[in-house]
Formats: sequence, structure tokens, C-alpha cells
Amino acid sequence: MPNPWTGKGNPYTRVEVLDRLRDTLARREPIIAAGAGTGISAKFIEKGGADLIIVYNSGRYRMAGHGSTAGLMAYGDANAIAMDIGEFEVLPVVEEIPVICGVHATDPRRRMWHWLGQVKEMGFSGINNFPTHTIIDGRFRQILEETGMGVEKEFEMVSLARRMDLFSIVYVDAPAEAKAMAEAGADVIIAHVGTTVGGSIGVVHASISLQEAANRTQSIIDAARTVRRDLIYLCHGGPINTPSDAAFILEHSDAVGFVGASSLERMAVEQSLESLTKEFKSIPVRQRPSSIA
Repeated sequence: MPNPWTGKGNPYTRVEVLDRLRDTLARREPIIAAGAGTGISAKFIEKGGADLIIVYNSGRYRMAGHGSTAGLMAYGDANAIAMDIGEFEVLPVVEEIPVICGVHATDPRRRMWHWLGQVKEMGFSGINNFPTHTIIDGRFRQILEETGMGVEKEFEMVSLARRMDLFSIVYVDAPAEAKAMAEAGADVIIAHVGTTVGGSIGVVHASISLQEAANRTQSIIDAARTVRRDLIYLCHGGPINTPSDAAFILEHSDAVGFVGASSLERMAVEQSLESLTKEFKSIPVRQRPSSIA
């Protein structure tokens, strides 16, 4: 149902977003969610038929030519950056599809109930847990957990969002996290299998095979299903970079869609700008260099 105050779609209630996604599946189409770090990206992602747009703080770094992992670093206020992109670039140009806000739930300076209220008031139709500490491992992960900045804060944020009637689409890296997110009330779980490969700033060696990605995706799905049967499952990251890659994962797991950030927004810009610039540079010049003053 379009927003009567704006004539456009956002914001939607949690149930309205879920109904839209289930309608997509009823048409036997995959659910496609795409990250947008700029208004121009959001405008044409919508024209391409995406079901959701997600605003990540990493989108600003990605579209500035830096790796998406910059969004996990202390290079800026992740929550403020996502809100800024949404308010001034994405929400003003998106005409109809739901826009989701990436929320850094572990930021100890935020009263999360207050911040989610601002996210909702801005016109976002839901939340995503990015930056997410679920994709951090090793000793640093342990330090975060022991000092009150662990993934438990992300589970708490999702539970709060559910009580506030905000749709939630969440990243998890492991089966245990999938179970916790299901218990917290998440609506859509994204199996995150690593930083996206390919392009000028994608990873090369820090990745897994497509079959391993499918196996990890399915293990995450199986774990969440032990808690609830009404969740929707999507895949993201690692070697899943092209439509054929995503098709492989959907064929070899129970995922029903794909979330693309670098693989949609960044790769589209890299490929099209390079090829278009080369095409312009190939235009013949009739005037000979010797005649130039």
C-alpha cells in the first residue's frame, strides 16, 4: 500500500514488506535485494526490478572506490552515514520498493530503541544488521564479545525491531547465529559467506568455492528451521558474484534469493564505465595532429 502522505511506497509496515516478498515467490521469481550507496544506484536498481534496496554505510566507501570492508572500520559513524545516504540520496528518488536501513547495533553510544525510532520516522521500511560483527572471527571477535560489543547486541536489536513493527533482514555467518536471529524474530536471514570476489577491489584468495558456499548456506538454513518455519532465506557474498553464481546457490540450497551490494552496484559501475570510456576513446579523429596549432 503506497504511503498516503507522499504518494510513494515507503514506509511499509513489516507485514506489508513480507506480503510483497511472498508475492514475488508466488510468481516463481527470486527475491533480489540490492545495496545502494548513491541515489543514482537506487533509482536504476528499482527500475531493474529489485524487491528491496538496502542502504549500508559501506556503500559510501564502495562507491568512492574502496573495499566494502571499510564499512567495518572506524572510518566514520556507520549509523549516521547510512541515515545520511537514506535521507538525502536514496529515499528521495525511490518511487515504490521498500528501503531498508543498515544499523550498527553494537555502537555503545546509541540508545537503540531511540535510534530505531529515528530510522522508522525517516521512512525506512526495515532494518539490516550492518556493520555486522557476525563476520568477524578469531581473537578480535572474542575481545568484542567480552567487552560488550558482540553479536548479542545485534540479536537484541532485531528483537526490538520486531516489537516496533520494523521488518528485519539480517546477516549471519554461522548456524548458531541463524538460530539466535530466528529466536529474536528476524523475518529474512541472509547467509553471508564472505567478502565478494571480483572486480578491482574484491577479494581474490580469501574466498571459498561455490559448492562450499551452497553447503554453508544450507547449514545456516537448516539451523534456523529448527526454531521457526516461516523465515525467508537469501544468499550473499564470497564467490556469489554473477547471476549464474546466484543461480547455482539457489539450485543447490533452499535459498530463494540473493542480496547483492558489490556484485550489483560496484561491478555494474566498474564494467560499464570502463567499456563506455574505451568506446569513446575509440572514436576516430579526422583532424591530423600536424594541423593542430
